[in-house]
Amino acid sequence: MAVGGAQRRPVVVLYERIADAIHDGTYPPGSTLPSEPRLARELGVSRPALREALLLLQEDGLLTVRRGVGRTVNDRPPRRGFEQVQPLEELIGAGAPLRVQALLRAVEEPTDFTTQHLLAPARAELRFWESLLAGDGAAAALSHEWAAPDDVLEQVHPAFATALRTAASPERTSMLAVLTGASRGVPLTAHSSVSATLLGQRRGEQLGRPSDTPAVLVTQVVRVGDTPVLAAKHMLPTGAPALPVLQSG
Repeated sequence: MAVGGAQRRPVVVLYERIADAIHDGTYPPGSTLPSEPRLARELGVSRPALREALLLLQEDGLLTVRRGVGRTVNDRPPRRGFEQVQPLEELIGAGAPLRVQALLRAVEEPTDFTTQHLLAPARAELRFWESLLAGDGAAAALSHEWAAPDDVLEQVHPAFATALRTAASPERTSMLAVLTGASRGVPLTAHSSVSATLLGQRRGEQLGRPSDTPAVLVTQVVRVGDTPVLAAKHMLPTGAPALPVLQSG
């Protein structure tokens, strides 16, 4: 039962694999996980990597350590998925929002990503914001955000279109913060996916980390009704503030 790619980013892969096993009932609520040596053998991984993944699962509320028993699955383990549409700088700021530093504010043609997620036509013009989120003097996340074409926004969410054009300090705010601020009374829905990756050279330089640093990539699409109005990629390297992804069922 070797984990594919575990040699490159074992902790992230192990976290996801064990979390999936908890949510699909392989390890049901109240059950006790196998001992570390046995679990490491079953997963085909090293014990140090497994121990770190288990500690992260404890921090996120999926596991509890009980003296004399071992690691048990919590009775109501949290599910993954954003609880509400909320700017990332507030979501991971733990009560003290991270600072937003503009790296780029531009208008660009659609990419494969925005064509897929914003349904943007080939010659559309899309606002693109690249931002660095920082706290306590250290970079915590890198965000890429795209808004739907202005003509689409004028039809489905004109207040968002106006807010983007007239944002007082766009260099110190995220596009999602502009959207949520302009959406009083406008219901938003969002879909997010989470995957494991490595920073790579350019993103590593922007975040001040080595290129082979493991990271979590969050892809997010926000809609008004059935129409996507914002698409984003958020890159959180190892050591970034915890990302709450609880969802009530």
